[in-house]
Amino acid sequence: MIYKIILVGRLEFGSEKTFNKALQMYHFRIENFYKNDLLIKEDVLDAENFYLNVPRIVCHSDDKNWNNTIKLLEYLSQFAVAGAFMMWKIDESGDKKKVSQVIIEPKTDKAAVQQFLKGRELTEKKGKENEAMEALNRAIEKYEKHALAYERRGYVNLQLRNFKDANYDFTKSIALNPNNSDPHFGRALVNLHNKDYENAVADFDEAIKNSIPLQPLYWKARRMKGESLMKLEDFENALKEFKFFLARKFESSDPNFVYRKSAYNNYGVCLFEIGNHSDALKAFDSALACEAGSEMVSNAEILVNHGLALHSAGKNGFKKDWKEAAQLGSKHAEELLATLS
Repeated sequence: MIYKIILVGRLEFGSEKTFNKALQMYHFRIENFYKNDLLIKEDVLDAENFYLNVPRIVCHSDDKNWNNTIKLLEYLSQFAVAGAFMMWKIDESGDKKKVSQVIIEPKTDKAAVQQFLKGRELTEKKGKENEAMEALNRAIEKYEKHALAYERRGYVNLQLRNFKDANYDFTKSIALNPNNSDPHFGRALVNLHNKDYENAVADFDEAIKNSIPLQPLYWKARRMKGESLMKLEDFENALKEFKFFLARKFESSDPNFVYRKSAYNNYGVCLFEIGNHSDALKAFDSALACEAGSEMVSNAEILVNHGLALHSAGKNGFKKDWKEAAQLGSKHAEELLATLS
């Protein structure tokens, strides 16, 4: 069977000696095991920078090439000091796409590898930010070009609200590996904190460009780019991002699922701002129909917006919306009702 396959990543070997050893074993295994039944070719090996780099490969191939490539990358990762590969195999033959994902990364006893893995694990544990920082610092000390360690340290600095340090780490990570989406997204968050919405949009764009729709981050960047464009009052382009986001059918387990309510509301606001009141009403109705996501946007806020759209369209029912919103605690609704007295 033929599948659609996506492959992206980098393995960094850190020195000429280790790179040459990996290159030697690459040739040995191809000649003795894989021949030409692989998804990658020798041109992915960069002798100047000592890494194996694939910005992105999208192709159609079979299980043999898929499995051989996994085995080869897993073997070569034993020589690497940093990096990671992500691979997706998509079966489009049935009624519903079936996606298999594989992540390949170094897991050896090298100090830089172990300290990075420790630091990354600690970043997921609340209250362990300082320990995570120490481990990631040690990973960088052992391998100064560790783009992923800088990226993870950037997110720790974000958690600690060290925004200047976070910006430095994300920028350093991007300089070392511009094809990784995560530091672009992280730097966009710093820009949002600084209310630098233009640069936030630019970084969200890079996060989108360097990720794929199979990754939750891709859709998160789309949605937050739309929110940033709203801050810039660029409602036409914000509208495109929310429309794209809302066309995606997210499973309830997807972290983007709970943001559908706020996305529908923002979509409605953008439509309202460009004068499309009828479609804005539909968007607000869809927002109210979403049960999940009330922590991002309240029904009271949506009802206020729904009432404003009705009022601007010259339709009845806006008083009912604002009264209901006021009962839910909306001060804005109370103010709007007061203007009608």
